[in-house]
Amino acid sequence: MTIFVSKIMNAPIPHASAAGLERSCVPAAGDWIRQAPPSPGLERIDAGFTGHAYDPHRHDTYAIGYTLNGVQCFRYRGADAVSTAGNVLVIHPDEVHDGHAGTEAGFRYRMLYVEPLLVQEALGERRRSLPFVRTPVFTDPHLVSCLIAALDDFDRPLDELLADQVVAALSEGLARREGGAPKPSRMPEAALRRARDYLEDNAARTVGSEELEKISGLERYQLARQFRLFFGTSPYRYLVMRRLARARALIAGGTDLATAAFDAGFADQSHLTRHFKQAFGITPGRWARLLV
Repeated sequence: MTIFVSKIMNAPIPHASAAGLERSCVPAAGDWIRQAPPSPGLERIDAGFTGHAYDPHRHDTYAIGYTLNGVQCFRYRGADAVSTAGNVLVIHPDEVHDGHAGTEAGFRYRMLYVEPLLVQEALGERRRSLPFVRTPVFTDPHLVSCLIAALDDFDRPLDELLADQVVAALSEGLARREGGAPKPSRMPEAALRRARDYLEDNAARTVGSEELEKISGLERYQLARQFRLFFGTSPYRYLVMRRLARARALIAGGTDLATAAFDAGFADQSHLTRHFKQAFGITPGRWARLLV
């Protein structure tokens, strides 16, 4: 999978820390692109341009992302499109498009490139064709939240279960935008409970998608979709919350933050801090200081 980059853009790619839609730290001025560690079938970029960005080109993937700031303009399917902060962008595979800034201030965006095969697998037999979203720019809070899940932690590879969650949710969102969302199938409760119990028992380590497929007997995207419907959260999020519960218990018992993070299954203390704050609204350090 390749991303077209204009020959005009030759500035070095800065290594700024990642930022979500709501906390967008801005790298050095000028045109730049950062690439996140790749995942099978997925590619992630964070980019900023002050003028011309891309000549006309086309991908063999879906390009799904959002504008962080500025005015992002491009030509797509014979019409001009304009996106501003918070808007979702969807470009279908093999559709020619270009890109440029709409004002002198430039623009910044994040994009997820998804191989069509993953979308086909996620939607399964309920659809026979890829969803086509005719409007390339729109507002959709649900899709933005899905994209932030994939694009917020930019310096680490995507966890397998998180990648499954993102692909399943985005595929459903694309089908919904097209107007042909698949009908839900009957819930395999016993299989979902097996998956949940396995996550509970193995929360302190990385759990792979193939493991859950074997335990549950469900295909990974079916599991990601139906687990959320049945338990109210995704397998990945369920696993993270079990780790956070373990970390809180350790911290409450006097364990230092770095050790608690490692023992609970997080990569390091900063990894724990990011998830802790997302879940509880404060850092684990402050939570520890508030305990009485």
